[in-house]
Amino acid sequence: MLTIALFYKWEIRQLDVANAFLYGEISELVYMKQPKGFEDSTNPNHVCRLRKAIYGLRQAPRQWYTTFTNFLLQIGFMHSQADPSLLILQRDDLQIYLLVYVDDILITGNDVSKMNALIDQMKSKFTMKDLGLANQFLGITIEYTPDKFFLSQSQYVKSILHMAELHNCNSVANPSSSKTPVTNDADSPCFDALQYRQIIGSLQYLTLTRPDIAFAVNALSQHMHDPAIHHTLLLKKLLRYIKGTTDYGLPITRSSLQLRTYSDADWASDPLTRKSTSGFCTFLGDTIVSWTVKKQPTVSRSSTESEYRALASATADTIWIKRLLADFRISHSQPVDVYYDNTSTIALANNPMFHGCTKHIEIDQRFVREHIQNNVIRLLPIITTDQIADILTKPLTTPRFKELRSKLTIGPRSSV
Repeated sequence: MLTIALFYKWEIRQLDVANAFLYGEISELVYMKQPKGFEDSTNPNHVCRLRKAIYGLRQAPRQWYTTFTNFLLQIGFMHSQADPSLLILQRDDLQIYLLVYVDDILITGNDVSKMNALIDQMKSKFTMKDLGLANQFLGITIEYTPDKFFLSQSQYVKSILHMAELHNCNSVANPSSSKTPVTNDADSPCFDALQYRQIIGSLQYLTLTRPDIAFAVNALSQHMHDPAIHHTLLLKKLLRYIKGTTDYGLPITRSSLQLRTYSDADWASDPLTRKSTSGFCTFLGDTIVSWTVKKQPTVSRSSTESEYRALASATADTIWIKRLLADFRISHSQPVDVYYDNTSTIALANNPMFHGCTKHIEIDQRFVREHIQNNVIRLLPIITTDQIADILTKPLTTPRFKELRSKLTIGPRSSV
């Protein structure tokens, strides 16, 4: 939504709802103990029936969402077909888009006066603050320049480093390592399993603006149930990397609205299970808008097979992004370019002949081939050195990592 608002030079406003969960209507029978200070001394064993949601009630978030979105539907909005948190108001040339996450709201559109009228209408129903231009949403800082936004989580990075007691550590230039670390450093923190999980959980949220650490975080998150010493050392290295890149973030630039996707896989990369790792990323113009790192659920018998599984996942994600853009009245009549550095995978996808050696991945084959034939995607070869998704599938040397990080457009605030 930010990329599209920047392209059209729309204003982005932020709203905050006070005591949002208390607005939710209860559809089930729910009883509670008599609240302190309001007990009925004559009937101390009686219970109270809840008429509206309260904080602490399991269904309170859902009931608030239902209450709020039902109100928006009554005043002319409709749900996005691709994302239930996005609501759309489109009448003739009017376009207004509202993104809701619990009690935090972003609203943008092509008519500021209509936006103001809608905000006043919402204020008449719910107690909310108009925070003006969005600059801090869900812990993500949004900085403005004439033709760019810069999204960062520098304060969040500092809180993670304090949690890990590494706020004064020395930094490193690479978040991953292809070798099992060995150290005699007496100052190395020895994280217990609980602390390991807490830090990894925090780092997973950091990947919202830092795809450069997505592979390292994904690899370490696979050992949260019982981390070994070398996992904690790898985690320390990752933390030392973010210490040196605290002010790094994701720029949103004003360019075209053309999609392109890069997909890759690292075959049999897990030494224990021999499962492969998929990685893919999608750009809207010059802005990266989606990225995924995932260990494949089954073992692949060849590199072509693992690449094809990654391609099927990348295709599905690209289709979803196209659907989301269609909600913004942005259509792509031409197929989306999907770049691959494996010629066998491209040949397999474009060849309608049956292949006995890949018959067990027939569903993925048919899925990809169907969308090629329907001109939804177009597979294009790319040399390995230009394959951006390589950074999402494996540890890299520091020069190679920095090269691909730059192509991801991740960098310091000063570069904006």
